[in-house]
Amino acid sequence: MKAYIDLLSYILKNGEEKDDRTNTGTISSFGHQLEFDLEEGFPAVTTKSLAWKGVVSELLWFLEGSDDERRLAEIRFNKDRSEITNLDKYSTIWTDNADNQGKKLGYENSETKKILGPVYGVQWRNWSGEDQIKNLLIGLKNNPNGRRHILSAWNVSEIDKMALPPCHVMSQFYINKNTISCHMYQRSADMFLGVPFNIASYALLLSIIAEILDLQPKRFIHSFGDAHIYKNSIEQVKEQISRNPRPLPKLIMPKLNSIDDLKRYGTDNFILENYDPHPPIKAEMAI
Repeated sequence: MKAYIDLLSYILKNGEEKDDRTNTGTISSFGHQLEFDLEEGFPAVTTKSLAWKGVVSELLWFLEGSDDERRLAEIRFNKDRSEITNLDKYSTIWTDNADNQGKKLGYENSETKKILGPVYGVQWRNWSGEDQIKNLLIGLKNNPNGRRHILSAWNVSEIDKMALPPCHVMSQFYINKNTISCHMYQRSADMFLGVPFNIASYALLLSIIAEILDLQPKRFIHSFGDAHIYKNSIEQVKEQISRNPRPLPKLIMPKLNSIDDLKRYGTDNFILENYDPHPPIKAEMAI
């Protein structure tokens, strides 16, 4: 993960000050790329603690195709939504989006249901009736040399209906012999809070797809448009940069034969073995 730390340093040193949608202000740089070889270990950031259960629960939620933040909370905390109405204790990374942007869009917002509109998972599993995930798996299996193995969340006709338009816009998958790789493009990247989460999420997605297809996950390539550090997390970034990366963990996950097999599993079934990160570094999320 040294390349990630090096990019943080580059943006701090060379980035431009810019205003932004959240009125927080950023140090921004445009057009960067990182690459991770999953054969060398799972790319979980070690210079601070990664919210691993948050990563797993969000990806499982995406793969369900849900638009309900409270469903994400059920997966994250392994409890029925009727038991997790205390948001001080049972909030998720999407709670503020539901309570702010989702509510402004007129979506249902209650203790047990918080609709976000047609966000990532909806597009992945039901883009105008098309199940992109199942189509992707069929395409990869039947035509491994194809160049159209695309997963997209940027549905132009529904952007205005989303509580948060997709930041990680699209990804492409590539098979070489017995390995599979993923290249993801992210239009907007919160380099401190969001990107470590995004790296782990897509590395996990790649690993899940590889498992279903009986392939080995190989390269995750992560391309950025606007790569930025929010001004309210500059000191936290400096603290992170001062730390030395530690050895990467190994991902332990269930045997999967189809995407539907995920319905049998929860966050406890996906384990980072030998994960030994530095202590957490807290920062406020800009929404």
